[in-house]
Amino acid sequence: MRATTTPPRLHYAWIVAGVTFFTLLAAAGSRAAPGVMLLPLGNEFQWSRATVSSIVSINIFLYGLIGPFAAALYQRFGLRRTMMAAMALIAGGYGLSVVATHYWQFVVLWGVVVGAGSGLAATVLGAAVANRWFTQRRGLVMGLLTASAATGQLIFLPSLATVVTAHSWRGAPLVVAGAALLALPLIGWLMRDNPYDVGQRPYGEPGAAVAPITTTGNPAKRAIVVLFEAARMRDFWLLAGSFFVCGASTNGLIGTHLISAAFDCGIPEVRAASLLAAMGLLDLVGTTASGWLSDRFNCRYLLFSYYGLRGLSLLFLPAALLGSPAGLGVFAVFYGLDWIATVPPTVKLTGEVFGREKASIVFGWVVASHQVGAAFAAYGAGILRTTTGSYTLAFFSAGALCVIAALVVLPIGRARISRLSAAT
Repeated sequence: MRATTTPPRLHYAWIVAGVTFFTLLAAAGSRAAPGVMLLPLGNEFQWSRATVSSIVSINIFLYGLIGPFAAALYQRFGLRRTMMAAMALIAGGYGLSVVATHYWQFVVLWGVVVGAGSGLAATVLGAAVANRWFTQRRGLVMGLLTASAATGQLIFLPSLATVVTAHSWRGAPLVVAGAALLALPLIGWLMRDNPYDVGQRPYGEPGAAVAPITTTGNPAKRAIVVLFEAARMRDFWLLAGSFFVCGASTNGLIGTHLISAAFDCGIPEVRAASLLAAMGLLDLVGTTASGWLSDRFNCRYLLFSYYGLRGLSLLFLPAALLGSPAGLGVFAVFYGLDWIATVPPTVKLTGEVFGREKASIVFGWVVASHQVGAAFAAYGAGILRTTTGSYTLAFFSAGALCVIAALVVLPIGRARISRLSAAT
């Protein structure tokens, strides 16, 4: 008798993508929480906006710095074990913070422990899963996984703001810790490191399953080696520089300070958190669409459009905060659709320039630049608010940087295209 096999109806890559989506969604709570705790934490301990912002900036900085090393850890120890470690760190850091009473304790728990955990479950994780498990639909999957951060924001922000208003800031860390703990058994049950583990090829690749190349050695050393190789190319600095601006204008400024800025203008915290949540819903649409567009159009022109529109919306924001609700709604629509739509085309350009093998680690360093920008803006905006009494200068500065970034992205990959043309 001739043996026959029936191909599975659902490729396991989609299950892995689903688990990763849920993990990134749970981790998004750790990044949403500081925005709603900024005011009550400062009020309880009589700390200035700059002091509280310094804790958040350490968290954001480590969140980015861990990225390239996380990519190397995925290769060395596997996706599943690294993701479970990430959720354990987030749960432990936030869970213990409810008994913290000193500045240094918040620096250790929120800044270092949660920062490291969230860095292990960040955008780099989505890029690693998309590159490892998908050949076709990679841009779409990257858009969906990136959008999970926006979906997490949509879910967490209103509930966290309500908890903080009703039960003080200490309720918010417990909600985030609980979400991280819920993700742990799901990761342990369904997550797999490679398509070969389930006898398959990456989605869209024909043929029999092929064992992955085993990565040995020190993952930190590999991350540093790849950085030095990438740093010799101009495209790396263009990608990193533009993503620095991306981080400054999103996580650092809007994600950390919009609720406080709205409160300064007489807008209640819960309403401001709901505005951010609505922007998260819009970004779910915008980033998913960006992934679809990245599979079909020139990514440089997409980035030019995204950064340009974001810059214009930030220049408009001070007037929107002081004007009618309609103006703030217009800002929410334009900024929300654009929030992290830059990620899918940036991931694709990184892969095109540096190749599939190094793409995740190089993108990790690009994300590190993103978070350096976010930390810079989180702390810098707090200082500007403390010294000038408003966020206007911070919003104008971020808007101008976005316009500059729109021009910076246009030459990315051009040198590679010229070399290929010359070779043919």
